[in-house]
Amino acid sequence: MKPTFPIPVAIFITSFHPGGTERQMTELVRRLDRRRFQVKVACFHRDGAWLSRVEETAEVTAFPIRGFGRPATIAQAVVFARWCRRHHIQAVQTCDLYANVFALPAAALAGVPVRIGSRRELNPDKTASQIALQRHAYRFAHAIVANSSAARAQLEREGVPPGRIQVIANGVSLEPFTRVPTRRPLATILTVANLRREKAHETLLRAAALLAPTGPALRFLIAGDGPRAAELRALALTLGVADRVEFLGHVDDVPSLLSRADAFVLPSRSEAFPNAAIEAMAAGLPIVACAVGGLLDLIDHGRTGLLVPVDDAGAIASAIGQLAADPSHAARLGDTARNDVRRRFSFDRMVHAFETLYLTRLGQTAVETCAA
Repeated sequence: MKPTFPIPVAIFITSFHPGGTERQMTELVRRLDRRRFQVKVACFHRDGAWLSRVEETAEVTAFPIRGFGRPATIAQAVVFARWCRRHHIQAVQTCDLYANVFALPAAALAGVPVRIGSRRELNPDKTASQIALQRHAYRFAHAIVANSSAARAQLEREGVPPGRIQVIANGVSLEPFTRVPTRRPLATILTVANLRREKAHETLLRAAALLAPTGPALRFLIAGDGPRAAELRALALTLGVADRVEFLGHVDDVPSLLSRADAFVLPSRSEAFPNAAIEAMAAGLPIVACAVGGLLDLIDHGRTGLLVPVDDAGAIASAIGQLAADPSHAARLGDTARNDVRRRFSFDRMVHAFETLYLTRLGQTAVETCAA
């Protein structure tokens, strides 16, 4: 049985505040082929800086909840199931832990033919009960999309059958990075990440302190906001590097910020597949990152960047020192990374993979229905 186009699909996300998952899913919503898909967006909270970008191309409906332990949440799940039936939704895709837990069982209740969960992080900050809830919710999914081999491996460790997992790597918009980066002596080091514990900004600050005696010209820019802002500012003062570290807070225009930098450092101790690293590579910056999670898929050590051990300020300082001492090598790393990202991680490639997944699963469901 051939599907009738456009196919009604619903993408469920928590909110539209800037973040890695939100950026990827916003672009997916905007770029899905409207000749084949009628796209609707569901959420818990109809707010965030990127809401307007989503509303330009899709209808957004909120199903607000105040926690999974409240009876009202079950009632909202029933409302969502009725919404799916009313709009004849053929595929529901969830985008994060909270959407997985809420919308996958509700979509099953509604009889949605195809239900697709996600794993876009390694969940270092989630409780055991949250992870257990998500593991249960995955049982209602026909497929779970992981954005890296590391996320796939984590799903398998949690007991998800390998045949239900598909890896679709994050995409990057290449248009903002068409300008060839200016080559100059290494002076400005940038990191872009929310100020959360798993991002390990303190390791970068300690590396800056180690470099201070021999590299007084180096300046560090930290873009991102989060619960550790005050703590990290205090640590910079304690380490004596507050005069060379600038905390920028949230930055919308990341491409412009990348054009001001000479190298990019990501000291995270947990990453599934970081958008910030992909964008830094697309901008042609040499990158230093920890050898963890999806960064092992993204960076080829010595060819497209430098990988160092987790929580090792000395190793980060040494890698930055290498880039500063050999500008030609730094430039080669950046150029190779730029070409690699353009070849492997375009948004067109990502969106095509999701469209193929929807159509393939819908086709399989139709065949199974006819056989029954």
